[in-house]
Amino acid sequence: MIKNNINLQIADALRAHDGFRLTTLRGLSSALNYEFIAKQHELSEDEEITVVRREVKKRNDTIETYKNLQNAKTPNAKIGDHIKKEQKEIEILKEYLPPEMDEKELSDLVDQAVKDTGAKEIKDMGKVMGIVKEKVGNKADGSRIAEMVKAKLQ
Repeated sequence: MIKNNINLQIADALRAHDGFRLTTLRGLSSALNYEFIAKQHELSEDEEITVVRREVKKRNDTIETYKNLQNAKTPNAKIGDHIKKEQKEIEILKEYLPPEMDEKELSDLVDQAVKDTGAKEIKDMGKVMGIVKEKVGNKADGSRIAEMVKAKLQ
């Protein structure tokens, strides 16, 4: 289970005086605890992975916001530092995720789902997404699947 591993990693980060890693892992541990409280049961590994993916997504969204600020020529020299910090946190969080499914394999699953459902238009995206997500599980990010399905249905 991810939660147990994180607790061990927090202890290691404390011993190594790695404040950045410690802060990131404590944040993830907190997110897992909030999910535990919300669900009112011990989290399955899939549920824990979902929480980690959500935390990665938050950081990716933050990076996009910072990049938009950079593009808008907002005068702040520290934006680049903030982006690097978020990217470093993502790398730490990704240690707790299973390997991503490769593009070819995911593309084949999407093609098969489109064929099975007879989807031809973007309004059929939900049907295709449901089938693909069921087969993929936690091996691919939902936004990545959605992007691929949209491309196939347009």
